[in-house]
Amino acid sequence: MDHEILVVYKKNFEEVHDRSLEEVRSVLDSIVSETGVSVGYTARETVRRGDFTGLDLVIVLGGDGTLTSIAHSVDDKTPVMGVNSHPRKHGEEGSYGFYMGSDPSTFSEDVMRALEGGAVENVLPRLQAEIETTSGNIIRSDPALNDLLVANTHQYQPSKYSLKRGGLETKQHSSGCLFSTFLGQGAWFRHAADVEGLEFPLEEVDDHYLFVAREMPRSDRSDDGSYWEWVSEPTVITSDMHRGYVVCDGWDETHFTRGATLTVGLNGPTLRLLTFRGSILEGVSQWIA
Repeated sequence: MDHEILVVYKKNFEEVHDRSLEEVRSVLDSIVSETGVSVGYTARETVRRGDFTGLDLVIVLGGDGTLTSIAHSVDDKTPVMGVNSHPRKHGEEGSYGFYMGSDPSTFSEDVMRALEGGAVENVLPRLQAEIETTSGNIIRSDPALNDLLVANTHQYQPSKYSLKRGGLETKQHSSGCLFSTFLGQGAWFRHAADVEGLEFPLEEVDDHYLFVAREMPRSDRSDDGSYWEWVSEPTVITSDMHRGYVVCDGWDETHFTRGATLTVGLNGPTLRLLTFRGSILEGVSQWIA
């Protein structure tokens, strides 16, 4: 078995995470001695994009935040396995771990299934913003697994912009535009838009995304898609802000200035996420029509 694995772990000096790392390392040490698999380790805080080149498997040890913080560095060919280092079932302070298909108690079995091709592979779409500056330069934001925010860098000032999508064309101001993948709506979107009780067609979950203009004046909240929408077409935003930024999954920021044009859609590289006891969609079946 000739595989190269990278383990990215959460390093915050809490005993529960250190103990989980020891358990994972013990399992992998046994696999290395028996099969010759190559395993490297790096803390989330020190990982760089180049660390993910040429890998056969990325193991993320932590919670959903750990996974989303490093997933933007992983391409669409490398499978990712999430291991919840502090499952909530062991205490209310633990991580729910929606994207984490494994935990230390099942890791030994799960990692062998991953290496032998027996895991469930979920190909997840990701949002991305393409920014064209006034000088014609093109900048791409990191891909977002959950959500992507376009807003004024000064959050105490309104976000002013022009919005285009399909036949829609309007100028508006709000506290920023929030975009969410189907799965990402559980992270933040449902706190910004009232979508409780709505169901979405299964055949659309891979090519549609959710949009909302946050805290838009009530008088401007029309039902033409300018306030919120479930849509497949890209959204084009032209900034009328002195300075703005794109924030992907609550992590890295990409800045732009007045006059920049941003095109947002599900054009980011997909993520190959492995699970072991059912698909990722089974956990959100209540949202699927």
